[in-house]
Amino acid sequence: MSTIILKDIKKAFDKEVVIPNLNLTIDDGSFTVLVGPSGCGKSTTLRMISGLEKPSSGDIFIDDENVVNIDPGKRGIAMVFQNYALYPVMNVRDNIEFGLKNKKVPRDEREKLIKEVCEIVGLTPYLDRKPNALSGGQRQRVALARAMVKKPKVFLMDEPLSNLDAKLRAQMRIELIELHKRLGTTFIYVTHDQVEAMSMGDNIVLMDNGIIRQRSSPKEIYHNPQNVYTAQFIGTPPMNILSALIPGIQIGFRPEKTALTHIENPGLSIKGKVLTKEQLGAEMNYSIETSYGKVMVKTEEDIAGPECTLEVRKEQLFAFDDQGQRIEMTSEILSKLAALPQKG
Repeated sequence: MSTIILKDIKKAFDKEVVIPNLNLTIDDGSFTVLVGPSGCGKSTTLRMISGLEKPSSGDIFIDDENVVNIDPGKRGIAMVFQNYALYPVMNVRDNIEFGLKNKKVPRDEREKLIKEVCEIVGLTPYLDRKPNALSGGQRQRVALARAMVKKPKVFLMDEPLSNLDAKLRAQMRIELIELHKRLGTTFIYVTHDQVEAMSMGDNIVLMDNGIIRQRSSPKEIYHNPQNVYTAQFIGTPPMNILSALIPGIQIGFRPEKTALTHIENPGLSIKGKVLTKEQLGAEMNYSIETSYGKVMVKTEEDIAGPECTLEVRKEQLFAFDDQGQRIEMTSEILSKLAALPQKG
């Protein structure tokens, strides 16, 4: 078992508190992604789990053992960084083998482990090459292989794909998902990229200023955001939030759930004027000015002129209070939306 529990964790650097009070359980065998903007506390959380940082207060349990005062090398974890941290003068085999030699693992066992992991990550043809003769993706695989030979209980990954180009990042995302399924080990992955988070994790932890804003599956966090922060962080383009429709209530709707042609019984119908149009293959992103604020619409519909009416179905509308917390979409709110004046 490799369940990880963070209990009442506080972390401060001098007088700056970056994590005020964090409580989080990471299930055994899960692929958990910590996501959020720079400075939200995700990498600091990962470093505390690894032992590279010590919490100012609180406890961290791995397999029911409090590891706060245990050295990183004795926690049963392996960490993969964004800069790979390979030894440039060593070939692939030596980079992977280095940690095993330090642990006095017998030679026959070392060779067996190296062979196994290199077959898994596709490095067998490159064992005699040095890092400068490898592509970015191959270097990342070396870093993964070096972690895998330790047979850790937990893999920690801190933005490991950020140095790769877009095509290679997409390929490596698939490979990491397959690797997780094959190993069945607990993965904790840090990223600021919501696409990585949504495509890779089975458990998303969205952080902001050291606070968990929402923890859900990718499907749940997209379809059922619990606050405006989550609604606008997840989704491309982000959810439209209008605060001028009803006093004290913010109304949200996804750009891709908005129609520019008439639909039956819309929950919201407002007129607008097209400001910009961005062609994205079969789809288009429209920036539209309305009397209630600017909104984005993502659609395959092509608008002939500048004037339009955008409509959203009742079930695609979200309501939030003035503090940004999700509230029930009541019949009273829907009635007020239906009675909105159609300003030109």
